[in-house]
Amino acid sequence: MNARIKAWVVDDDHSLRWVLEQALGQSGIDTRSFETADSVLDALSSETPDVLMTDVRMPGKDGLQLLDELANTHSALPVIVMTAHSDLDTAVKAYRGGAFEYLPKPFDVDDAVQLVARAAREATVAVNDDFDPSIAPRLVGQAPAMQDVFRAIGRLAKTSLTVMITGESGTGKELIARALHENSPRHNEPFVALNMSAIPAELLESELFGHERGAFTGAETRRIGRFEQADGGTLFLDEIGDMSLDLQTRLLRVLAEGEFYRVGGQSAVKVDVRVIAATNKTLEKSVAAGEFREDLYHRLNVIRIESPPLRERREDIPRLIDHYLSSAATELETERKRLDPAAMQKLIEFDWPGNVRQLVNFCRRLTVTAPGNNIGLDDLPTELRETTPETVGQWQTALAAWASGAAKAPPPEGLTGVVIPDCERILIRAALAAAGGHRQEAARLLGWGRNTLTRKIQSLGI
Repeated sequence: MNARIKAWVVDDDHSLRWVLEQALGQSGIDTRSFETADSVLDALSSETPDVLMTDVRMPGKDGLQLLDELANTHSALPVIVMTAHSDLDTAVKAYRGGAFEYLPKPFDVDDAVQLVARAAREATVAVNDDFDPSIAPRLVGQAPAMQDVFRAIGRLAKTSLTVMITGESGTGKELIARALHENSPRHNEPFVALNMSAIPAELLESELFGHERGAFTGAETRRIGRFEQADGGTLFLDEIGDMSLDLQTRLLRVLAEGEFYRVGGQSAVKVDVRVIAATNKTLEKSVAAGEFREDLYHRLNVIRIESPPLRERREDIPRLIDHYLSSAATELETERKRLDPAAMQKLIEFDWPGNVRQLVNFCRRLTVTAPGNNIGLDDLPTELRETTPETVGQWQTALAAWASGAAKAPPPEGLTGVVIPDCERILIRAALAAAGGHRQEAARLLGWGRNTLTRKIQSLGI
């Protein structure tokens, strides 16, 4: 390092300022700390650091207001926004306000030091003044996996790039797609969603591209398809992996040329549509099996966002239950139900195979069936209340069944090449969640050294 980096820290928490001063100083970074936004603005009138780190919630001006002022006076200064209130709105506001990075608390200080060094080398994100974060849909999540989703939405907020959302059924892929749309330059234009698996194959072409009168029996009038409905806006294609190869070819042509023909039509229809696709399948395997076009896969997979299953974000379950119990009470016009600690703990331990969708329906069910407003263990459904030895051992049984079948036609990477990386990902995410994101503690829970954990995180793409 030829010239020492200068980093300023703004936070009303003395202990956090001290920790960052020590960590940055030990890495050869000159550090200066401030307790309020006004004090750092005064200092900036005579000196400018290489990087500024700021908390969001502080007495007086908050970190986002500070970010707004810096956009006018010090637009080239990389700003790292730190917050313990890490929701989607804050992430998007931070990025759209020009933040270099968004750092949810608690964070690993080693990561913070690396981030400061990177910020000193790179330019700040451009500002887009016409963004309105109040229109973002409701996404709840404090878990590291959800913070990754929030970061991705924030970084993409000023673009119209094609996005692929992957994840199990019920994890909220459409909510993520809506958030991408509502926080994009197209947010005043239509958002149109289509579940590919819900439409019979023979009707899907007409559903996507529309048809002319007389194109087939029963086509008594012209019909406008989803692409035309979404012109200027966003088309969300859920379960894209279920699309036939013929339709994949037509979709590829629309993405490449921006035009298509209605069924039975003779004139090309031009559209300007941002496509966001989602799937619960592993499309790479579908491509290898010849079930999905490789060129379409690459056209759709420009940016990928993984929607995490609920079992990998258990710390979010209490907030999700609280939110959806309130929503159910409003929807059903009844008093809001509340869970006692024992019942809540049982729901946190449950694996939720149907993910957030199952949790939403569960909250509606409880709101209707629970006899009182305070819900205890005895009020929970039997499948949630009872944990038997058979239930505890289900994963071993499922693994044994899978291994028995897979051994007859083993994948190229071998059985362990498939299972072990997935197992390690699950264990690492669970340990990080239990440790609140602290890698040292997560490594201890896993029985590894910190360097091993860091290497695994990088190699597994977590």
